[in-house]
Amino acid sequence: MESDLRKVRNIGICAHIDAGKTTVTERVLYYTGKSYKIGEVHEGTATMDFLEEEQERGITIQSAATTCPWEFNGDTYTINLIDTPGHVDFTIEVERSMRVLDGAVAVFDGKEGVEAQSETVWRQADRYNVPRLCLINKMDKVGADFEFSFGTIRERLGANAVAVQLPIGAGDSFEGIIDLIEMQAYYFDSSELGAVVEQRDIPDDMKEMAELWRHDIVERIAELDDELTELYLEDEAAITAEQLKAALRRATLDMRAFPTYCGSALKNIGVQRVLNGVIEYLPNPTEVPDVEGTNPKDEDEKLTRPHTDDAPFSGLVFKVVSDSHGDLTYVRVYSGRLEKGSRVLNPGNGRKENVSRIYEMHAKDRQALDYAGAGSIVAVIGLKNSGTGDTLCDTNDPIILERMHFPDPVISMSIEPITNDDKKKLGEALTTITREDPSFRANYNDETGETIISGMGELHLEIVKNKLLREMKIGVNVGTPRVSYRETITGAADAIRGKFVKQSGGRGQFGDVVLNVKPMTQAEAEEQELNMKDGIVFVDKISHGSIPRDYIPSVQTGVRNAAASGILGGYPMVNVCVELIDGSYHEVDSSQVAFEQAGALGFREACTSAGLALLEPIMKVTITTPEEFFGSVTGDLASRRGQINDSELRGVVRIINADVPLSEMFGYTTVLRGMTQGRAASSMEPAEYRLMPENLKKEVLKA
Repeated sequence: MESDLRKVRNIGICAHIDAGKTTVTERVLYYTGKSYKIGEVHEGTATMDFLEEEQERGITIQSAATTCPWEFNGDTYTINLIDTPGHVDFTIEVERSMRVLDGAVAVFDGKEGVEAQSETVWRQADRYNVPRLCLINKMDKVGADFEFSFGTIRERLGANAVAVQLPIGAGDSFEGIIDLIEMQAYYFDSSELGAVVEQRDIPDDMKEMAELWRHDIVERIAELDDELTELYLEDEAAITAEQLKAALRRATLDMRAFPTYCGSALKNIGVQRVLNGVIEYLPNPTEVPDVEGTNPKDEDEKLTRPHTDDAPFSGLVFKVVSDSHGDLTYVRVYSGRLEKGSRVLNPGNGRKENVSRIYEMHAKDRQALDYAGAGSIVAVIGLKNSGTGDTLCDTNDPIILERMHFPDPVISMSIEPITNDDKKKLGEALTTITREDPSFRANYNDETGETIISGMGELHLEIVKNKLLREMKIGVNVGTPRVSYRETITGAADAIRGKFVKQSGGRGQFGDVVLNVKPMTQAEAEEQELNMKDGIVFVDKISHGSIPRDYIPSVQTGVRNAAASGILGGYPMVNVCVELIDGSYHEVDSSQVAFEQAGALGFREACTSAGLALLEPIMKVTITTPEEFFGSVTGDLASRRGQINDSELRGVVRIINADVPLSEMFGYTTVLRGMTQGRAASSMEPAEYRLMPENLKKEVLKA
């Protein structure tokens, strides 16, 4: 099996929205023989965008997985490919894909270069140490500029991009590519959908430029590799293409270099060469470090699993999709074999799960398998108690793998069922969607009788609403979107007592705690090695047994429940450190319930004494506008309490980066189009939470 694993690549395609990820994926499927015709995003026929909503909007909403073969140098390789969304509202799909991939292809627009969401997906790949190739796509676009786009990868991402190709022409005159390592030109026959590739000599008018770029990449690669440095100093011309490729592969696997390609997926130019690059430069499952985890019985004990079939089984659930035949659970197998009909353990909740069927996925189609080996990405049916981020492992050899990071929702709206029948179905439907999408939340508010759904943006919630109406056939009315604010404290409060006493004949209730509270950020908690969960740090400083140890978890539960429901306006409390310093108990009347209530009372009292404030989500907004509308756009941003960080002139277009409160950005796209005759575009992503001005805080709380 070891030799087979060397011929496997687990890769993702990721980029800013509209850079052409799905179009690239469609070409990959066609050239690998996985589909017999090319689907187009703009025609709504893309294989990987199989949801009705995706086809209508021409965007990717959920990541889709497929497996395809690729012939390279006489060998057949297996490529497990995930096409991820580019829209910031679905950033969770990129996050969970990056967690289970070994390599990625980052796609950039040949005219725009690095855009706002490009930076986000690049950081996500950095977080999980995913080696990457870069593809500067859309070189056929009017205004495409390879040198500019290549420069933005180096400047804006701080990445050591190494150009292994040059385009022949740009815009309408783009017709092929030059391979700078082999020093050959390649042309793609448009009558054969680019499937026939012709190798020629480099055009005379480009030879000098190709030599300059070739010298540059040899110098760059030599800097990264001791063996090549010596050769380079002795005789640069003696360095062979094989030596360059081997050194570049080593640097790519260590993330010290990022080979950069160019092409046009829409015009069928260059995709096959990128597939060759995936094989040549991205790691197979045996080349990534052994997967690390912890012992479920002892969090401090670190465990590892090698990427081999004979190791104990371990895998990570990275996606759950509700299906008419039962939940489809996507699993990346890191070690061992997952057999059809076997029992596995979810060490997070201690439940054993049955794997009744295993499938190799191709978008929405599937092929049954008897087993999945190390390095596979498969979907299984039969799991009842496992969700995104959960580990699955051998029942006799437990391990918990690192979970994924899920961002908090920034926007919410109320939703109510129209009929009693809809009411019965709604709860179940929202549970299903929450299981599928960890960035979505649904809560029932007992006081108002409303169901509140929360997500990453207006589009995210609109997609959820359409899913309820179209796919699940549930009639619902929705309110207008609302911002998900947070509450926090502005100062500290010491030795605040929370006392819960109830006497009503017979045994009473008695709980008494003394708390300190102070502001604390996530970074400060990490620095002090304190565990911050849902924005709250709880520290037990009880000494001399003033409260029995059995009651301390109940105090923590009371504090956390009170924090979740907020004090000022019902918004969750964050960035608070709570210290339990003293208290008292009653031999007969004290109980866990009493201490839970005392914890909640003490927390509310202490936070009120410390001073309460409201935090609002701030969005990082990037606007691309013709220079003539610059003044109008910046003036409008200022009226929205926007803070302009920088602006850059690119030709006749101005790129503006600003921080703007989310509450001021509803319907902004429409206003921007109206202001600029439809010529400007914008994108935004969550940046941080900031204190809200006092006058606006009062307005929000009044509403």
